[in-house]
Amino acid sequence: MRLKQKLLLSTGLLAAASLTLTGCGKNNANTNQKVNKKFPEETPVKTAQQGGTLKVAEETDTPFTGIFADELKTTVVDEDVASPGEENLFDTDNHYKINDHGPATLRLNRKAKTATIAIKKGVRWSDGQQVVAKDMEYAYEILANKATQSQNYTSSYENILGMKEYHEGKTKTITGLEMPDGENGRRLVIHFKELKPGMLYSGNGFIWEKAEPYHYLKDVPFAKLQSSDKIRKSPMYFGAFKLKKLVRGQSVTWVPNKYYWRGKPKLNKIVISVVSTNSASQAIKSKVFDVTKVINSQWEQVKNTKGVDFVAKVPLSYYLVGFRVGKWDAQKGKNVMDPNAKMNNKALRQAIGYAMNTSAVYQRYTHGLSFHVPTLIPAQFGDYFDKNAKGYSYNLKKANELLDKAGYKKKGKWRVQPNGKPLTIHYMARQGDPTQNPIQQNYLQQWHKIGLNVKFLGGRLTEFNSYVNNLQNDSHAFDMFELGWSLDSEPSPSSLYSENAPMNYTRFVTKKNTDLLNAIDSEKAFNHKYRVQKFHEWQEYMNDEAYAIPEYNSYSVYAVNNKLTGYSLKPADNTSGHQLWYQVGFVK
Repeated sequence: MRLKQKLLLSTGLLAAASLTLTGCGKNNANTNQKVNKKFPEETPVKTAQQGGTLKVAEETDTPFTGIFADELKTTVVDEDVASPGEENLFDTDNHYKINDHGPATLRLNRKAKTATIAIKKGVRWSDGQQVVAKDMEYAYEILANKATQSQNYTSSYENILGMKEYHEGKTKTITGLEMPDGENGRRLVIHFKELKPGMLYSGNGFIWEKAEPYHYLKDVPFAKLQSSDKIRKSPMYFGAFKLKKLVRGQSVTWVPNKYYWRGKPKLNKIVISVVSTNSASQAIKSKVFDVTKVINSQWEQVKNTKGVDFVAKVPLSYYLVGFRVGKWDAQKGKNVMDPNAKMNNKALRQAIGYAMNTSAVYQRYTHGLSFHVPTLIPAQFGDYFDKNAKGYSYNLKKANELLDKAGYKKKGKWRVQPNGKPLTIHYMARQGDPTQNPIQQNYLQQWHKIGLNVKFLGGRLTEFNSYVNNLQNDSHAFDMFELGWSLDSEPSPSSLYSENAPMNYTRFVTKKNTDLLNAIDSEKAFNHKYRVQKFHEWQEYMNDEAYAIPEYNSYSVYAVNNKLTGYSLKPADNTSGHQLWYQVGFVK
């Protein structure tokens, strides 16, 4: 999990990468057995013709933000609409190990503690300029400069020499980034304090896998980048397509990048348009789009649709219920825990987890395409996942016992705090597809059954953009929240749960958590057995403390026009968790 994680939206909130294990662990064949029996991971291989317009549905109930710079994005919807143009520096195999087939190559030198990234000759921006070393260095500057207010910067990047000093404004350059052939050369050498075991895999959280066009953006001040027209209206990429037309918040039209290094894409145009979740099933049945994500709760309505191929993956994502127990200190760049926070009582948090009937509710509303998860490490990560973890299964008796023992006594209908004061808990859950309201109302009823006066923030589900704003700005209006994460393909959780992670929205910080996260990413963790042990210890600790209660994951099923070929959900055919669109075409 590097900080390429994004907030989930669409059918619930997010979705983005997928299936096998990272590192040297066991593969995930058993994990995906069920979904692979139901659906293939790619469309049938056929001969493609040149030309055609591909129409893609982006399911969301709010307009997309339209931040076309990976360093500044925070939502999967923005990630989706940018996918035809975006490309990672590296390609991977189906186990997410970086190979030499992508735009750049990676070489680690453990003795020198360096990583050398070399851009291939001919990898060019859509204006024809070669991607150079300065473009890679500039992406780190965008990520780390405080003026950009990037949510994607974490302390993990401070393993690069000089990164922390640059982030704190003490230096004007990042000393650990070396361009041995000059700014216009094609090599960047990154000097680390120590190398990490995940660095050979995509999504490792220590090596940023993007570049930004310095020659195009250099005149825009860092503080104005996010609002700049060059980011919002006319972004520049080195991927297969370039942006031709933007209807803000509603649609994007992409046409081929004539300088694309892999060759000419098969399609003439890709149009991605926003569709409400309420309209998704009708869009599939009426074949308005060539690619549409299935809303799992609507599977029964669309499963017999003719003229489409259903392809699927188990994404690297999950939802959780979190508890706000502190705040983000922007000046110090770290989370600060409040020992007196309303939700800073382990028994209270655990009871809330045991009162949730997650398996039953998602079986009912998604026909089994969403399922309960027991830890914050997805099973796709192989032996890093603790298969013995129980998580929080439905147990009202245990929930009541925990509250009684902790002093949350009932006074009338509701329980009071151990100090005798009234207890009202404000819960923030985002708007979603039509099942979201009954699912969340169900949870309120469950919590009411154990005497907890839990109410929706503002009396209703929260509109997504307001929801994100509340999270990122530490609104004190809510006490607990539901959250979805789309993860990248290296499993380290430090970028989501560490003291210095802006996206640690619970704001919990403990010495033991810090020690375990540091151990997971330590030099010692090049020993796979040791790293597995620390992953298991972390999952056990997190489940016990219950600052973030793992809830569910969902199969990602796509309805694809059966006249398409080359559409694949396999990791080797994706970049940033998205289809490499250049290989998709209509059959002859």
